[in-house]
Amino acid sequence: MEPLFYVMAIMGCGDGSTACQQARVEPAHYRSIRACQMAMPAALARNSDIDYPVIAASCRATGERVAQAAPRTPRG
Repeated sequence: MEPLFYVMAIMGCGDGSTACQQARVEPAHYRSIRACQMAMPAALARNSDIDYPVIAASCRATGERVAQAAPRTPRG
């Protein structure tokens, strides 16, 4: 099973940040949403060549998610 990690999608948007479409996905994987969000300013600067009026980024979880069962309470 693959662990959960985050990737950053680079979005191209119309004026006013409307009609956003994914333009690229950064090749880096992040272990937490916070690490991904902290890397956004540098990623946006690297991807400033996208032909949209507004460029944005979004962190997305990917990989396997393992569900944990709730602790069982004895009945009776």
